[in-house]
Amino acid sequence: MEIYTDLSIKEKEMAAKKQKDNKDDIAEISFEEAIKELTNIVGKIEQGQIPLQDSLEQYEKGMALIKQCRTILQKAEERIEKITKEQETENSDRHEKDPDELFK
Repeated sequence: MEIYTDLSIKEKEMAAKKQKDNKDDIAEISFEEAIKELTNIVGKIEQGQIPLQDSLEQYEKGMALIKQCRTILQKAEERIEKITKEQETENSDRHEKDPDELFK
């Protein structure tokens, strides 16, 4: 068991662990859950319901949530592009064939 001579060291370590845990949790959250959480954070900060230090932590969490939303949206966009290209290729192949062959 470690004894901390400086309380700020212990506080910093705990804050770093908490931040890591939050990032891990955020990486698993869905787009809809992230938006809901962002809405809650913005509401609390705008209404001044939380102390300054908590506001800063919530702001940091909000930025991580925004990053997660962007990642999810980017993956969705890439998936849509892939589907569109596949569909265009399929349609192109279909139009190149003899029309009479399509009905045999």
